[in-house]
Amino acid sequence: MKKIARELPMSRPPLERMMRIHTAIASGKYPNASFLSREFEVSTKTIQRDIDFMRDRMGLPIDYSAQRYGFFYTEPVDAFPTLQISEGELFALVVAEKALQQYRGTPFEKRLLTAFKKLERSLPDTVSLNLAEWTQTISFRTTAEPNVDLGIIDRLAQAAAAGQTLRLTYRKPGASNEERTVDPYHIGNVNGDWYLFAHDHLRKAIRTFVPSRIVEAVPTGKTFQRPAKFALERHLSDSFGVYSRSGDFEVRIRFNRAVADYIREKRWHPSQVLVELPDQGVELQLRLGSLEEISRWILGWGAHATVLSPPELVSILRETAQALVKNYPMSQKPG
Repeated sequence: MKKIARELPMSRPPLERMMRIHTAIASGKYPNASFLSREFEVSTKTIQRDIDFMRDRMGLPIDYSAQRYGFFYTEPVDAFPTLQISEGELFALVVAEKALQQYRGTPFEKRLLTAFKKLERSLPDTVSLNLAEWTQTISFRTTAEPNVDLGIIDRLAQAAAAGQTLRLTYRKPGASNEERTVDPYHIGNVNGDWYLFAHDHLRKAIRTFVPSRIVEAVPTGKTFQRPAKFALERHLSDSFGVYSRSGDFEVRIRFNRAVADYIREKRWHPSQVLVELPDQGVELQLRLGSLEEISRWILGWGAHATVLSPPELVSILRETAQALVKNYPMSQKPG
């Protein structure tokens, strides 16, 4: 004789269940946990957790009547609290969800997308429809995505959260692997690239590591306490990217009319000052602690940018330009 398996009833989602509990209590029939557990096919402990959440987290005035053996509202409740969101907030939510696309391939992507989907499902149908329409009109695009080992990123994130000291096998560009013991303070995405900001035991200072160069990250069994004064914004306040301070530089760059509007359209650094020039060009003034990244950025503007100061930056760009001319002599023919 063929045996037919009995299917267990599926429990309703907590939000839907709590909405029905609200309806039962608001009806004035004093439902108790036993009645509600049978009605929704869950345990009485689940019902009690729902009731506690509704009272303590959602602020509903629920009390229990020993005389009537059931729950009731101590004051009138017009409607069950639901997610209230304005059109502007919804638009911002769409932009944030789309921005996740530039973080594809990280351990955070799946978790964040799941959270956004839950928010979307909790919205009314009409609002959800608008959300679906807006997703077709907004996008983010990254031309060069970093190659990141997801296991390494996840390990770094967990160690930073738990205050665990790590032993890294680190590959520096053009050099062999080396062992570094670090206290991971923070993982940041700066201009689309991931970085680990950690206290290096050897250097006895905060250093910046590129996760894609970390071959291995192993817990040492030791823990650390992140300094209360550490803040990434403060650490990078005088950096044009992620490079550590190597000096104090007053940078002045003149951009001609052809590209001046591009410079005006962005805030390149917290310290920046823009000075309008008579020829419709613009002068960008910055206070930086390193010249490494700003020199590369200036080269991208070609002959449209002229460095006025400091002399060290002028020398870096002159030497780079001379090397480029040497690499591409006039006698060299294409192909």
